[in-house]
Amino acid sequence: MAHADDLGGLLSETGPNAVLGWLLVFLLALTGIGTVLEGLYDWTVMTLVVIVVVVVPAVAFRDPRVMPPWELVAVVALPGVWQTLLGQVFATEIAIYLAVAALALLIAVELHQFTAVRMNHGFAIVLVVLTTLAVAGLWNVLQWSADVLFGTSYVLDGRSQDAVNATVMTEFIYAGIAGIGGGLVFDRYFRSRDRRPSERTYVPPKPLPDDDRERHEPVKLRDRLGISPTRQRQASRTMQALLVAILLWGLSVHDLPTIANAVVALTITFIPAILEREYDLPMDAGLVLWITAAVFLHALGSAGLYDAIDPWDHLTHALSASVVAAAGYAFFRAIHLHTDDVYVPPKVMSAFILIFVLAAGVIWEILEFMIDQSAVAFGLDAVFAQHGIDDTMIDLVFNLVGAVIVTLWGTAYLTDVSESLSERFDRRFGTE
Repeated sequence: MAHADDLGGLLSETGPNAVLGWLLVFLLALTGIGTVLEGLYDWTVMTLVVIVVVVVPAVAFRDPRVMPPWELVAVVALPGVWQTLLGQVFATEIAIYLAVAALALLIAVELHQFTAVRMNHGFAIVLVVLTTLAVAGLWNVLQWSADVLFGTSYVLDGRSQDAVNATVMTEFIYAGIAGIGGGLVFDRYFRSRDRRPSERTYVPPKPLPDDDRERHEPVKLRDRLGISPTRQRQASRTMQALLVAILLWGLSVHDLPTIANAVVALTITFIPAILEREYDLPMDAGLVLWITAAVFLHALGSAGLYDAIDPWDHLTHALSASVVAAAGYAFFRAIHLHTDDVYVPPKVMSAFILIFVLAAGVIWEILEFMIDQSAVAFGLDAVFAQHGIDDTMIDLVFNLVGAVIVTLWGTAYLTDVSESLSERFDRRFGTE
């Protein structure tokens, strides 16, 4: 018997836990049959996913006693069983997304246990929160897409665009509450549960730290843009000057949204220089131009181009999401380099980036909604306005486009930033 580590120790091989776990799996199977008979095919898919995730340990270890804790299985199973067998739904979506959070934790445990992925429990909890928010966004995008393409009525149910958008925003808020609450509960669960050793049949090797941290000359974005670094810096300065002009114009016409967006954009353009000066993070001219262009185009949109040119909003969301994805990659990669307790293979890193961007997009949409509703309540012009459910869903779709662009093309240009972040973690927290 090999002693299980932090995450692997969640798997239990006790008889009572196995009996309760398999009873819940049987109940889930009945639930799946019920959803098919009732035509609730979305719930059928969700139920099948839960069953597969729950039984993976028993199959992998070829031992029916090896199961996740029955308490977590019960949390995951409860919403589907409740809706199918009792014929009614919960008053809010919080219970459903608590189940999503529990499922995300089980997936994290099994990734850690059966693949090359390595996570400590703190990293897993953060991933649970992000995954819960990301699932809320992706689930609504998929339902909305089905409504648009196939004429279903999962989201577009005949109400006005704004009414449906408000409902989805409320669901996003519930998902955020459930993700954070679930993360806190699971953190306590990790710390208080008596972990018993469980057999591990496969321990994939992790690359040695020295191999993983081997330094190669990083690819510079500034060298791939086709213009000299000097021209790139000049382009960034020009956009900063134009942002000042947009700010002055907004002040002259008393346009609050333009003023606010120009101030925020102008502030963000100075962040790379601050990071480089105060924290020694390398910010080559290409990265600075990338960030500056994203916020500059958004500020232009708020000054009138969003209304004048329909695709402008899609462009700015994709570009802004690419910056968010780059930040997520740099952070995850830095953690990966900093500690031997966390290892994320490149293929899995792409999935983590997509989760990070989706979660960030959901958070942004929640903030926009709250600011928009507050402005309406106080009779002010909305600084960040939403324009119905179609606008929100398309924004999330183009957020994914930006994330995919970074995962396929941009991560090579962020190596030096990630390594510098890791070195700062080493100096601040010590190398693990």
